[in-house]
Amino acid sequence: MSSIPHLTRRSLLSLTGLGAASLLASCSTSRPLPPGVRLDGPVVPAAPSGRTPELDAMYGEVYDGGIVIPAVPYWRIPERFYRQQVIDPTGEAPGTVVVDTPNRFLYLVERGGTAMRYGVGIGRDGFSWGGAGVIQWRQKWPKWTPPDEMIARQPELEIYSVRNGGKPGGIDNPLGARALYIFQNGEDTLYRLHGSPEWNSIGKAVSSGCVRLMNQDIIDLYERVPNKAKIVVRQ
Repeated sequence: MSSIPHLTRRSLLSLTGLGAASLLASCSTSRPLPPGVRLDGPVVPAAPSGRTPELDAMYGEVYDGGIVIPAVPYWRIPERFYRQQVIDPTGEAPGTVVVDTPNRFLYLVERGGTAMRYGVGIGRDGFSWGGAGVIQWRQKWPKWTPPDEMIARQPELEIYSVRNGGKPGGIDNPLGARALYIFQNGEDTLYRLHGSPEWNSIGKAVSSGCVRLMNQDIIDLYERVPNKAKIVVRQ
């Protein structure tokens, strides 16, 4: 897929930042300090390249339901995977969720020809799912109950089985801060859109079939997705 033009405020913010930087430069002095005079205090490291106040707010620490979600070092993630509004490339109706598996993007189609785009991690080869369905159920800080097929591959997960009550929601829960449950023909596919603290997995194929987003992004998506939204997962 070709790159999609951005429709965000980031360009405007960049221009504003340049103007502010020029103003600050005009107020500074380059004269050396007098002999014997020095400035004491901690050394403040330079901000990582690509870091902005807007993105700091977008991916900063979040307090949600009594749980602290750590900030994401987003500057260590390719910029194309940041949450952003783009021209809709999907052709689907507004309110539809589209997962572009090859390019690791999730789109929520909006009215007016735009879409919110999020970077995602997808299932490993052999565990991915594709097709059309409905987001039948939504949950904040969901309980995790691995399916029997996963437990067969990883017997140590038996303690979190349905029989044992599952794993309670929390920051170390594999489903993260939110989960959107995908149904097809009225039946649970067992595939989810969900949060994850593993920000470095975004853009990669690492999960057991589910589509994962950064916790900050799944919270944003959760608030935007309409009830019973159509979802299309394109392989």
